[in-house]
Amino acid sequence: MLELNVHRYQFNGELKAPLQLNAYSGSMLRGAFGNALRKLACVTNMAQCKQCLLYRQCVYPQLFEPPVPLHTELQQFSAIPSPFIIEPPPIGESSLAKGGNLQFNMVLIGQANQQLAFIIEAWKRAFQQGLGKQHAQLNLRMVYYQAAENSQTLIYQAQQPQLQAIPANKEQHLMQTDSITLSFVTPLRIQQKGKILSEHMSAKDFLMALVRRYYLLQEFYGIDYQAPQFSELAIKAAGIACHVKFQWYEWQRYSSRQKQAMKFGGVLGELQLQGDLSEFLSVLYWGQWLHVGNKTSFGMGQYKIA
Repeated sequence: MLELNVHRYQFNGELKAPLQLNAYSGSMLRGAFGNALRKLACVTNMAQCKQCLLYRQCVYPQLFEPPVPLHTELQQFSAIPSPFIIEPPPIGESSLAKGGNLQFNMVLIGQANQQLAFIIEAWKRAFQQGLGKQHAQLNLRMVYYQAAENSQTLIYQAQQPQLQAIPANKEQHLMQTDSITLSFVTPLRIQQKGKILSEHMSAKDFLMALVRRYYLLQEFYGIDYQAPQFSELAIKAAGIACHVKFQWYEWQRYSSRQKQAMKFGGVLGELQLQGDLSEFLSVLYWGQWLHVGNKTSFGMGQYKIA
């Protein structure tokens, strides 16, 4: 059982001007959200958040650049995972007309769910500032809560700007099985020795990347964290067969920090696991929300269980 509050929300914006989406819009949405969130939260206007007296109290770093806790075994890390994931529109360039609907999801983890009203206000301001090269403006019309059983509940609408209560999420789990197929809907980047794994990815490579992310999030954002026996899980993962049908997917994105266009890529396709999966079923189930690999806050590493 996952000792984390993990919730998915669907955002719907009505375009006030045409918007051209590039092949993968996750980085564009993340950048727009981060800029708006910082302007909304920051009261000191300091150039570097870490030099600010409010660094550990401000909503912006808590969500976007989480400070490493002062007392943790992982203090040697320069960064910890963000408690949000943006799931962009489907891959592929597309043109949205004026009056059209931009729809994407956002997964919030742990205490980030308590900042939902703040996050919605940040998206409203990001939409007012405009998205993409065209700076196309939008109106945030509706936000839905998406339960684990795939039902939707309207929790915000522009005409009544008050958040509605989020319904209780029914506990879900995977039935016992010795075979499972994962279909990746956004590019996966699991690196080993500086290279992104593709056709040579093993079950151990994938499962331990997922396990590490699962428990890292649980340690920083969960309740009553209990570290697993990683060495034992690695041995069990090594005994599972892995079959992949991957293809490389590459696109170009603009880095606002480096002020230049950059090529980016990962693998898409299917990954099938066969063997004793009993120790990994919970992790595999919640991985559909938590994603796996690098650049998860951009929405990468998202899969669905076939």
